[in-house]
Amino acid sequence: MSEEQRARIDALLRRPRPQGPGTIEEIRAGFEALMSTMPVPEGLRTTLTTLGDRPALRVAPEGDPRAGTILYFHGGGWVSGSPETALSLTGHLVTRTGRAAYSLDYRLAPEHPFPAAIEDTLAAYRALLDGGTAPSAVVLAGDSAGGGLAVTTCLAARDAGLPLPAALLAFSPGLDATRTGASMETKAGIDPIFTRAAVEHTGRMYLAGADPSAPLLSPAVCADLTGLPPMLLQVGTNEILLDDSTRLAERARAAGVDVILDVTADVPHVFQSFAGALDEADEALDRAALFLDQHLRASLE
Repeated sequence: MSEEQRARIDALLRRPRPQGPGTIEEIRAGFEALMSTMPVPEGLRTTLTTLGDRPALRVAPEGDPRAGTILYFHGGGWVSGSPETALSLTGHLVTRTGRAAYSLDYRLAPEHPFPAAIEDTLAAYRALLDGGTAPSAVVLAGDSAGGGLAVTTCLAARDAGLPLPAALLAFSPGLDATRTGASMETKAGIDPIFTRAAVEHTGRMYLAGADPSAPLLSPAVCADLTGLPPMLLQVGTNEILLDDSTRLAERARAAGVDVILDVTADVPHVFQSFAGALDEADEALDRAALFLDQHLRASLE
């Protein structure tokens, strides 16, 4: 059944789309339309709040949540997306772990290019700490651009002298603004979502002239990862960003970081969004929830 599921999702993602670089309005509308089709699990309570002076969505189980907080950063290429577009992913993490999550509405490019997003995510993490949450009770998580932000926020927190969270979780993270990974070419055409031209188009909006080799833009190739907490990187083989994860994992191990590189065959970018329609998505989310539980439980004991 899984092979049929993968083929169906691949065909869905390859449906004809407008040719050429879209306007920011078209990019945002297309992303919101796609993510609105992802099922959100039942048994959630959502509350609008603020965190570090930015809007956030608190996502909690219906009953009393277990100890620990997931600070989540949504995907969308740093130019689109919101806590609402990521609600399927945050919802599944919440229902699987029984822990509450804050999903941050960080500022987007091109209106707010680098480093605005990282300033917001770092401020949100700092706000949790200032509010009395122990760093050992926090995990940073995200998908795509937000997965990259989970890593770079941790780097920024380390460099600012803040205590680091218990763990990092990243789904198909964007970790290399230099676009030098071999998978940018070897997975061209295999990836049903992205092309080099597409990611470079949105990347230019985010960089706005910044040096792509800056550590907070390309941690997979340029950052010192020393001291980062344990991390789980989940990625599919059918994506041009595959090497963002494989190279970060290699550099993390070399820096003495506990890292799990979890690669799933024949699935697309952020395949976990297809939970309920793709067996691999449910299995990956189960592994992610186990990882979060293990590190939060160990940190809180």
